[in-house]
Amino acid sequence: MKYGRDRNVQETSPQKRKLKTKPLLVLIGILFACNVLWFIGWLIPDKSKQPDEEVATVAGEAITREQWMTAMEKEVGREVLLDLVNNKVMETAAKKYGIEVTDKEIELELALITSVDGRSHSGLDIEQTRHKIRANLILEKVLSNDVVIDDDAVKAFYEKNESLYNILTAYRTSVIIVPTEEEAEQALDELSKGSSFDALAKELSTDLASASLGGDIGYVNAETETIDSAIYKAASKQKEGKIGDVVELKDGSYAIILVNEVVEGRAFSFDEVKEHIKRELAIEQLPQSVNPEAFWKEFDAKWFYGK
Repeated sequence: MKYGRDRNVQETSPQKRKLKTKPLLVLIGILFACNVLWFIGWLIPDKSKQPDEEVATVAGEAITREQWMTAMEKEVGREVLLDLVNNKVMETAAKKYGIEVTDKEIELELALITSVDGRSHSGLDIEQTRHKIRANLILEKVLSNDVVIDDDAVKAFYEKNESLYNILTAYRTSVIIVPTEEEAEQALDELSKGSSFDALAKELSTDLASASLGGDIGYVNAETETIDSAIYKAASKQKEGKIGDVVELKDGSYAIILVNEVVEGRAFSFDEVKEHIKRELAIEQLPQSVNPEAFWKEFDAKWFYGK
């Protein structure tokens, strides 16, 4: 009898197990169907980003996303892509020729730029500025690699131009300039509520040159003559990344100032700048100026705009 009961259990157990698998199979089927539907949805383009989507209208006539993107591409696309390609070309050259560029070298070049032409990299953010400096350093090292410069000539240049290497503290500055104090206060209020400084500068600033760059006027120091001195005085009292109070300018207009970066001033010794001077003197001996595009053929660089 005992054996009979065991047999019955053995015979009915597979049936019970079979019945328990049905909910699991149903669940697997549902999950599979959901995955298929998700994949189909992923393949279907987002209608909200279709080329014929209206992004604006004028007198009832639409401006489409495609028109907008095409206009932006024509406006800045070529220059942006050119920088990307040139940076990549120079990085490839650095690998081929075993060239190294240190952070210390980049900081030296940045400091020298701020003292000579603080606006030379306006329109680029801080990271882009350093990428461009790095690419230029690689180019200079490639070009000057085989040029021999006498150490005495390097030393003589430093002694004659030592003041060039006494760098003042510089402030990477953006401004919004408006005609009245009331407008400036309104803009400051919008910024305090989270509005983009870049966007407001493009929308409101009467200084068209900087407005097109989101307010960026580059690096300013105590000797910068191309800007109102009130801007430098305000910037020198602000903390990095902070927006200051409204500042009145000499012409009666008003400015809001953002300090994006502070480059501390310092005096560079001969040992710190001798390699820089050597490259500068070597490049002066080259028969003509050379830019990164000269290396495109060597590294098989191609781009959307053709030759």
